[in-house]
Amino acid sequence: MVNRFEKLTTGISQIYKSIQKIKRHHMSSLGLKSTHVMCIYYLDSCPDGLTAADLCHMCGEDKAGISRILSELERHGFIQYEESGDSKKYRAKARLTPNGKRYAARINKLILQTVIDAGDNITDEDREIFYRVLSTISKNLNQICAHFND
Repeated sequence: MVNRFEKLTTGISQIYKSIQKIKRHHMSSLGLKSTHVMCIYYLDSCPDGLTAADLCHMCGEDKAGISRILSELERHGFIQYEESGDSKKYRAKARLTPNGKRYAARINKLILQTVIDAGDNITDEDREIFYRVLSTISKNLNQICAHFND
C-alpha cells in the first residue's frame, strides 16, 4: 500500500516537474512565460472567447493569477476583450488576436510533438487504461477533498 503511494506521488511529481520545465523552455523561446500556455491553449479552443472566471476554472488557477496572465497577454497583443457595457474586464470575454492565434498554432504544434514523444512505446490500449485510471484517481481525490473545510 505504501509503495503505491510512493509510486503515485513520485510519478506525478516528476511528470509535473518535467511538464513545467518543457513549458519554460519552449515558452521562453517564444518570448512568453510558462503560465501563458494553458490560457492561450484554452482561448484557442474556444473562438467565441472566455471570461476570466472560465479560465480560472479551466486552468485551475486563482482569480489573481489569471488576471495577471490576461493583463500580460493583452499588453503583448495576444488577446482582446469583447465590447461590453460593463467596464469590468473579468466579466468580458477575451479572444485571441490574429497574433495570439499565430502563437497558439506554434504552441499547439509544440504540445502535439511533446505528447507524441512522451507517449513513445505506449500502446493505444495502455494509453486508454492509463487515462481512465488517472481520471478515476483524480475524481476520487476530488471527492475526498470536498470534505475538507478550506
